[in-house]
Amino acid sequence: MVGTVIWTLVALLGATALAVVALVRGEPISVVWFLVAAVATYAVAYRFYSKFLAARVLMLDDLRRTPAERINDGHDFVPTNRWIVFGHHFAAIAGPGPLIGPTLCAQFGYLPGTLWIIIGVVLGGAVQDFLILAGSLRRDGKSLGQMAREEIGVLGGFAALSGVLLIMVILMAVLGLVIVNALKGSPWGTFTVGATIPIALLMGWYMRFARPGKVLEATAWGLGLVLLAVAGGRWVGQSTTLAPLFTFSATTLAVMIIVYGFAASVLPVWLLLAPRDYLSAFIKIGTIVALAVGILVCLPAVEMPALTRFVDGTGPIFAGKIFPFAFITIACGAISGFHALVSSGTTPKLLRCESDARMIGYGAMLMESFVAVMAMIAASVLQPGVYFAINSPTGIVGVTPAQASATISNWGFPVTPADLQSLANDVGEHSLLARTGGAPSLAVGMAHIFANTLGGKTVMGLWYHFAIMFEALFILTTMDAGTRVGRFMLQDFLGHLWEPLGRTSWYPSVLVTSAGMVGAWGYFLYQGVVDPLGGINSLWPLFGISNQLLAAIALSVATTLIIKSERARYAWTTLLPLTWLLSVTLTAGYQKIFDTEVRIGFLAHASALQNRIATGEIPAVKLAETQALIFNDRLDAAITALFMVLVLVIVADSLREWYRVLSAGRRGVVTERMTAPA
Repeated sequence: MVGTVIWTLVALLGATALAVVALVRGEPISVVWFLVAAVATYAVAYRFYSKFLAARVLMLDDLRRTPAERINDGHDFVPTNRWIVFGHHFAAIAGPGPLIGPTLCAQFGYLPGTLWIIIGVVLGGAVQDFLILAGSLRRDGKSLGQMAREEIGVLGGFAALSGVLLIMVILMAVLGLVIVNALKGSPWGTFTVGATIPIALLMGWYMRFARPGKVLEATAWGLGLVLLAVAGGRWVGQSTTLAPLFTFSATTLAVMIIVYGFAASVLPVWLLLAPRDYLSAFIKIGTIVALAVGILVCLPAVEMPALTRFVDGTGPIFAGKIFPFAFITIACGAISGFHALVSSGTTPKLLRCESDARMIGYGAMLMESFVAVMAMIAASVLQPGVYFAINSPTGIVGVTPAQASATISNWGFPVTPADLQSLANDVGEHSLLARTGGAPSLAVGMAHIFANTLGGKTVMGLWYHFAIMFEALFILTTMDAGTRVGRFMLQDFLGHLWEPLGRTSWYPSVLVTSAGMVGAWGYFLYQGVVDPLGGINSLWPLFGISNQLLAAIALSVATTLIIKSERARYAWTTLLPLTWLLSVTLTAGYQKIFDTEVRIGFLAHASALQNRIATGEIPAVKLAETQALIFNDRLDAAITALFMVLVLVIVADSLREWYRVLSAGRRGVVTERMTAPA
């Protein structure tokens, strides 16, 4: 009875907070309402909906031995403490999406992105992660593509393997490019992120050989060393002797990241991947919790309106209307196809018991959504004029502070050149104008909240650079797991050509497939780095679309698993988010290919540039650069079209399989271990 009353009050509190966020107009509202709405919704969803999924849809049973227990090869399959697995899983899935996506989406106002982040994760993102993790857990840790082939059919399985592999290459290239742009010319960030590698190696050795099972000991001194590395990074960055040793160009960093990606893929998971991600998770979660506490202490008001004038599709940061582009831009904060690769990659090979899948699959995704809410808050507490000055490209607002101020003020968001210069001085930068990509404005928002809580303007520079490092850690830890997951997928694919290549424990296969995967995304990464416009313009639009299409593939597989396991009455849990995702992603994909608006359509932009060349508007010195942009636009259009075709093939094959099973009125043939081994 007491429990019922408490949970009823929590639900009412969450509903009230959501109503305030959605309905209050004409006056600034406190960010506390955002926090209450998110936390209360997450609590109710985890307590009731995830429990329903675990008991009714998945029927989790700890009597079943997990792949980590049955195989336990000491390399990829290793029974691991669930808190370490949670840290590894959260660190692996929480890349740039929940940080950058909400920040960019704030151009529409705080309302569309906030509602989608909170509602989308409960009904979509956390459901996908949980169900795919459980499905892989009962199939010896098989990958998403492998499950699609075995459960849907040969055609759908081949399309899934091909689509997932191609999407994975693009995703990893984008992640690598964001890291390069975050760390280039930054000795502080490079030193701190680099220091986590030897610390993780030492932790892995310590917990494996020196003091087996002493997780708290390793955590204590490991976290201490990471915090020391964070503090030491500032000293390194200020040293005239050491700073040049940790200051690298974009191309050098790209090569270093490619080499690191190969090493992360071939080393045993216990040596580098799990302990490093575990440590990074503490930094991530600790920073987000500290940010939430800072918000509660200083109680900043939201400066961004609920809806801006750019809901009409004329936004300066990216063109397009709320539907579908707000949902494509948010991506990982609500639902992410990349998570399905982690949930069917490294994570199911580490779980000790099935019940851990609920906390790790559903719970970690709720934590990522909370990160996205924090990012939306950090962007929304900035003055809108400052926000648009940082995130809008020079081609829209102008190249000087005076031009940018005049343009943005004409939009109805007053800002002066003095405002922009003062802010840059406060954070220790020469200029923040047109620092596109979302990361700098997010760092400014976080620094603003932290500084108001502790230290004031005198420490704005410290908090700003700490936030930049924090974002880089988010991204790099995702690449750790992503590269390894890509290797698993490539092994699945090549195993059909020659069986030994499909064995995840055969080391020659590990080396060959790791090199192949890293070489593929490394090629696109390097091309993005040397691109005359920085690469984000050609690769980032594909990130949101491909990520959400990958989620559609995962939900198709999850629906198939439910239907074939005689639990079709619960298929609505995956069919609802699948239907929504297909409508969003296919609409966005079509518009990005065929829309006649130059700022939206790939082909329209390529055609406009080609016409400018034909009419002689492009000077000779810019011809090569323009041709590169035209090639990138057409390549983007072709890849987007290929993704859409592959997803439609998978959905069609899934429908065929669902009809076959349901019309037969009997259980489908599944590879799931239905009973506990004796």
